[in-house]
Amino acid sequence: MPTNPAPTLTISSGSASEATVTAGGTWQVHALAHRHPMHAITASLKQLKGKRAQWDLRAVEAMDHIGAQLLWNAWGKTRPASLQMAPEHEEFFKRLEATGTLQLQQHRQHRLTSVMKLGFTIMGFAEHMAGFIKLIGQVTQDSWRFLRNPMRGPWREISANVYHAGFQALGITALVGFLIGVVLSFLSAQQLRTFGGDIYLVNLLGMSVIRELGPLLAAILVAGRSGSSITAQLGVMRVTEELDAMLVMGISHGFRLILPKVIALAISMPLLVIWTDTMALIGGMVSAKVELNLSARYFIQKLPDAVPLANYLIGLLKGVVFGTLIALVSCHFGLRIQPNTESLGRGTTTSVVTAITVVILADAVFAIVFNGVGY
Repeated sequence: MPTNPAPTLTISSGSASEATVTAGGTWQVHALAHRHPMHAITASLKQLKGKRAQWDLRAVEAMDHIGAQLLWNAWGKTRPASLQMAPEHEEFFKRLEATGTLQLQQHRQHRLTSVMKLGFTIMGFAEHMAGFIKLIGQVTQDSWRFLRNPMRGPWREISANVYHAGFQALGITALVGFLIGVVLSFLSAQQLRTFGGDIYLVNLLGMSVIRELGPLLAAILVAGRSGSSITAQLGVMRVTEELDAMLVMGISHGFRLILPKVIALAISMPLLVIWTDTMALIGGMVSAKVELNLSARYFIQKLPDAVPLANYLIGLLKGVVFGTLIALVSCHFGLRIQPNTESLGRGTTTSVVTAITVVILADAVFAIVFNGVGY
């Protein structure tokens, strides 16, 4: 059975700075895999450094992409000025030239000016806003569907999300709230003692915790804990194609995945706000007893007079709004995750940062709208 001839490379020196290179044999992967032909070809290519060469490939009997790539690299990824080859081998080098041109074009496309980067940023923001508004509309439609027929609603999903986002967050919110209350009470007592205003510690601590710090602290903790979990859950469902399978089976993403999370966080957040407020006030009470010798009985008696009921209701309203926003932002970024692990990590990080930013912006809006209420 005849075998294909080994690849050969012959160099004949025409002058000191120019040579004629003749290639022959089989330039395919099975022939180039042998040890001796490759050693001879490598040694011949080393002799061509610093010389201009005329290449003659007409004696090559067969060639594939591996052989063409070997010659292309020897040419410095540029076609020699003097080159002769069989017509059937021309296609390999045309593809290599096209690939090099494509890479050059892609490299140039990444050189964006500052104005172009700003334009892309604005376009991306507008795209996110359009998608977020569309998500709000979808949740509104699903809520109306739920209200018309509550018996067929996603009660199990709501219950499960209340457990994960609310009950399981009691520990971390209690710890952080208690420590914040201790720190705030200690620092405030240091300043009030200077001016002889020890009795106003209850007013300062109650207003700051119930109206501002309690809802904001609980929202930030939930955004970092439950918001990232929601985004990662939807992202994994995208990677494993569970979302596509739900659409095939006729199950709505909004009604079974998004709406339960929005309702669960809208229910859980006010309860977590109450819990965080209570633990922060207990921490402040302990610190006031140690630092200013204010009894717990005095603290509890003065707290209703120091903090009007409107502030308490504003804090609960903040909890509902913050929980809804966290759920919407987390679901928005979770549904936009692409089916790959890199997008999953990037989307989860962006979701947490955006949710915390939106919560702080919403808190600023509350401060402006309810500026004259509760004082």
